[in-house]
Amino acid sequence: MAENVDHSKRNLLVAASVAAGGVAAAGAGAPFVMSLMPSERAKAAGAPVEVDIAAIEPGTMLVVEWQGKPVWIVRRTQAMLDLLGKHNDDLADAESSVPQQPEYCNNPYRSIKPEFLVVLGVCTHLGCSPTFRPEVAPPDLGDKWPGGWFCPCHGSRFDLAARVYKGVPAPTNLIVPPHKYLSDSRLLIGDDSKGKA
Repeated sequence: MAENVDHSKRNLLVAASVAAGGVAAAGAGAPFVMSLMPSERAKAAGAPVEVDIAAIEPGTMLVVEWQGKPVWIVRRTQAMLDLLGKHNDDLADAESSVPQQPEYCNNPYRSIKPEFLVVLGVCTHLGCSPTFRPEVAPPDLGDKWPGGWFCPCHGSRFDLAARVYKGVPAPTNLIVPPHKYLSDSRLLIGDDSKGKA
């Protein structure tokens, strides 16, 4: 004797069970997927940092954090670039002989693209953070100041390629961290491995 079975109720229960199982699986998997992304602590410890540089106006500087330190990204104007070779005699290491930058930045601009300078914002003397002074001269420099950074702690000065002047406490140029361009508007600080350039 055949019984009448309501298949619509059974199908509804199966669908509800599958949906509940799917939600549970997604809920259980979310923490696993999130664990694969670098935490704030990992980023501070050295994970690469991706930066959008499209909005940086010429002649201005953007500050981001990498490894707990400030990184300056300066979009230099053509006038700023033209000044770089005119004061080499006043610099302690105009040719960047001391390896304070990756090999691909060992050039007069200390950068991959002349327009953009990427440098750690930490003075090489005692670790203070110099101030960006693209046009304002410290009183004792007068006409010799083509712009750059001035460290208020002990008076160290750096030009617009982050090269140190002679006769100041800082012993070396500022450090250029490893970095690469992911596109014309995206920069990755802390990773210079091959791949997208």
